[in-house]
Amino acid sequence: MHKATFTVRLGSAGLKSYPQEHRLHAVQPASAMRPCVCASQLRHAGNETGASGLSPLQASRVMWYVSTRGMAPRVDFEGALFSGYAPDGGLFMPEKLPQLNRETLRQWSALSYPSLVVELCALFIGPELIPRDDLNDLIHRAFRRFRHREVVRLSRLRDGLNVLELWHGATYAFKDLSLSCTAQFLQYFLQKRGKHVTVVVGTSGDTGSAAIESVRGAKNVSIIVLLPQGHCTKIQELQMTTVLAENVRVFGVEGNSDELDEPIKAVFADVAFVKKHNLMSLNSINWSRVLVQMAHHFFAYFQCMPSLDLHPLPAVEVVVPTGAAGNLAAGCIAQKMGLPIHLVAAVNCNDIIHRTVQRGDFSLSETVKPTLASAMDIQVPYNMERIFWLLSGSDSQMTRGLMEQFERTQSVSLPEELQSKLSAAVTSESVSDEAIMQTMARCWQENQSLLCPHTAVAVSYHYQQMLRQTPSPPRCCLAPASAAKFPEAVVAAGLSPETPMEILALEGKETRCTPMRKSDDWTVMLRDTIENMGRQWRATS
Repeated sequence: MHKATFTVRLGSAGLKSYPQEHRLHAVQPASAMRPCVCASQLRHAGNETGASGLSPLQASRVMWYVSTRGMAPRVDFEGALFSGYAPDGGLFMPEKLPQLNRETLRQWSALSYPSLVVELCALFIGPELIPRDDLNDLIHRAFRRFRHREVVRLSRLRDGLNVLELWHGATYAFKDLSLSCTAQFLQYFLQKRGKHVTVVVGTSGDTGSAAIESVRGAKNVSIIVLLPQGHCTKIQELQMTTVLAENVRVFGVEGNSDELDEPIKAVFADVAFVKKHNLMSLNSINWSRVLVQMAHHFFAYFQCMPSLDLHPLPAVEVVVPTGAAGNLAAGCIAQKMGLPIHLVAAVNCNDIIHRTVQRGDFSLSETVKPTLASAMDIQVPYNMERIFWLLSGSDSQMTRGLMEQFERTQSVSLPEELQSKLSAAVTSESVSDEAIMQTMARCWQENQSLLCPHTAVAVSYHYQQMLRQTPSPPRCCLAPASAAKFPEAVVAAGLSPETPMEILALEGKETRCTPMRKSDDWTVMLRDTIENMGRQWRATS
């Protein structure tokens, strides 16, 4: 695998460490407080100095992760990986972001997608935790089941429409990319420490199946998935319920994706229980997922940029269909590192992100509205907290105040300065089901290319910009899933589904799914299952 040598400088985003508050417990591995040194800093190019003028020795710094709420001890990558939420209820972010100069971007532009993932992970993990050769092996194993030889694929369509297909993994969704890598990191550390974890996941559709596929059969990992019964497509449900591995349990919850988060939050609020059973989450708040998703933005930029020889570097517009804002947060971090992208947050009619970008209205609607883009039917975009922290200049006090108010009242108006920075970094668009269907039909008519409804949310923005004849840089729409997973939406758009044989085969497989009815105590059911799976692991280990 090609190894790029490059120069980095570290930007300043200093935070204080405060006494630990155990509102939410985090699994703390043995290495959680060990320094992490960036591999790329140790491989500093020759004797050059970085853009900051630091020598290689001076530029080599510990990579720490801090909570967006500023009330938890800082940790290294391993600590952030196993924690999910920080102990103070915040989300982990790098204390200092590497700044990438033109030469780094030039060298990265020649890399494959897997090689880009390796370079980014080397920056944010460090060779003390995962040596470079081990990291190469882990990423190679993570992507070995992907159907496309380049892992992701850029489809260049009519009228400047570029669609980056992120769905060539086992479950035909973009989450295979980040979760396959995250699972490799988990098992790497667990095997070294002789530990076991139980992963608890709430899913709105694709996260559950991708998480299950990433750890099915793993000796050191058990997984429990809660899916919203009737709110996923039939294919999404079958991708979860047909996995009968001993380390996998699936619950069908009589509620929506926000409601099923409640028993998960209740379980994680019990510090002693979490510690006893080594619980963790692989939802979109996990830092490892955001880290890998940064590669989407770099790869999109390098595929669509006109030239790296221009001054200043040309911009590329990346359109991100989003629900929980994980991909959006990854793009904002890439921006801050020096990648010249313009971000567009494309949402369905569950539009809290759109309202926040447009007018600083970070508040819940009365209900979650079911849409064709069902995986984005989310009211609480958790990763917006990362974006608030990043754009506020790492202001943990302000971020904590905003999020605590939101948790109390479900409504926050962003400070004017923060809202101004957000709207400068991100444009947004809300797309109706009617527009989704029209977009799917148009893209098929013009390109013979079937879009999933989530991709259509992004492509709808592209078509609107064409209609407005707005001058813009090259544009890349992220495609988070294959249309094959959403045959109902394809039919609604007046088109004929194209279903791969391995998805058709799901219909004939045995299923296992335990119902969680309205009348049940969901928290008790979840706790009992965690305890039973823990006993099962101890009996066989």
